[in-house]
Amino acid sequence: MPIPIVNSIASWFLKKRFHQIELFLKYPNEVQNELLFHLLKTAKDTEIGKTYDFASIKNYEHYRNTVPIVSYEDVKTNIERSRSGESNIFWPNAIRWFAKSSGTTSAKSKFIPVSSESLEDCHYAASKDLLCMYLNNNEDSQLFTGKSLRLGGSKELYKENGTVFGDLSAILIDNMPFWAEFSSTPSSKVSLMSDWEHKMDAIVAE
Repeated sequence: MPIPIVNSIASWFLKKRFHQIELFLKYPNEVQNELLFHLLKTAKDTEIGKTYDFASIKNYEHYRNTVPIVSYEDVKTNIERSRSGESNIFWPNAIRWFAKSSGTTSAKSKFIPVSSESLEDCHYAASKDLLCMYLNNNEDSQLFTGKSLRLGGSKELYKENGTVFGDLSAILIDNMPFWAEFSSTPSSKVSLMSDWEHKMDAIVAE
């Protein structure tokens, strides 16, 4: 397929989202409230959902007064259980990916659960929304006639007990949808290289 046609199709597809983004901007509180209760409904039968009786929560104030603020240490045991492959703790499905932090508040790193839904509905959705707004403001853009440069983290992904952990940007690159992979450079293999000197040479070579 000729590149200009790809650019036109991709631009048209992404611009269709703009009307919905406008509604988000017009009704931010309603949108946030709807999302909160979608998450509560989805997680109501998990361990944490039953502990705090998500099914009984009626509004935001009720949620705020029912679900406490906790530290990482408070949930560390449950996260380790999740990393071992247990499901239905925080989320109905087993969590495969964990973003490893740099350990800012203690000597040890933290492992942040990353569900497949959060990848699609949060990280990748945000990327598509930013592209949508850019294309809406630049109707003659030729963004998809070439490739976009991506520079993610250099940490490799590691497998343990059937789960995968590493830098969040590495997780995002490793799971990018085909259309984003097609329009990005360098390749995933080069993007995930740990040695920056070799990575820069490989980027130039591509």
